[in-house]
Amino acid sequence: MRACGVAEKSGAVQSLWLPRPRSPGPGEILLDVLAAGVGPWDLLPASGSWDVGLRLPAALGVEGAGRVVAVGPDVTAPAVGDLVLAHSAPLPGHSGLWAEQVLLRAADAAPLPEGLDPARAAALPVNGLTACQALDWLDLSSGMHLLVTNGAGVTGALALQLAVAAGVQVTATASPRSFDRLRRLGATDVIDYHRPAWPREVGRVFDAALAAAPGTAVTAAELVRPGGRLCSITSDAPAASAELASTDLYVRPDAETLAVLADQLRDGVLDLPTEVLPLDEGPGAFDRSSKGLTGGTKLVLRVTGPASSDTMPA
Repeated sequence: MRACGVAEKSGAVQSLWLPRPRSPGPGEILLDVLAAGVGPWDLLPASGSWDVGLRLPAALGVEGAGRVVAVGPDVTAPAVGDLVLAHSAPLPGHSGLWAEQVLLRAADAAPLPEGLDPARAAALPVNGLTACQALDWLDLSSGMHLLVTNGAGVTGALALQLAVAAGVQVTATASPRSFDRLRRLGATDVIDYHRPAWPREVGRVFDAALAAAPGTAVTAAELVRPGGRLCSITSDAPAASAELASTDLYVRPDAETLAVLADQLRDGVLDLPTEVLPLDEGPGAFDRSSKGLTGGTKLVLRVTGPASSDTMPA
């Protein structure tokens, strides 16, 4: 089958031909992949820094959408023929979703809502779950003030929207070209992170901070009130103290939450700009994503369907 991934340790990301997966075992489903998301985290399995169970040569990708074509002997849902989306790790078939077929854990799969394009759905799982899990840990309530660094990034923008919907006042850092969009999404204030003095220009302390840009967690922590909380999704959270609850968050599969997010995306409640590319452009998409060259747009590989690239509106 066609795939995109790595053939050997420390090897380049490339187009591959791989054997089709085995039949699903207990608790597993076999998916015909329609589309798969691309994110900076894909650099970690490719380099071996995040063990998602790959056995090389293997496809990359830990999120996507597709149609169930076989289920394990004990699986009652989803059923054969169902359309689903998922973030799954570790990968039971030791290969990822940048391929025509993949084995997933049935418990990780959420139903694809009617009316939601699979390529658009494939953009959601990792970023959406990361945003939700970060906000859950920060434990904010209506009227509180949240700082989000890299508010224009995919995860930062989703967290901003979810927080605003819960009544939280959000200040985001971004480049000026993203100011108008973030204000439309509900940001109370937007700060230009290029300005060296931006932390002193904020003009307030925050109840919590979400560090979504590498190297910003320490600065963000200094802007959180005593007794506040900081969550970093870039593995750079400062040590917790008596005055600051602090954590590094690593995304977990969660089909129940993903189903809710998928409905919100289908209904237009969530804004998620998406660029869809054919599978054979996977190496270039990986390069752009790992270097942060996506401009806040989520890249998706369409495994089946039109071969030309297209951009989906928010």
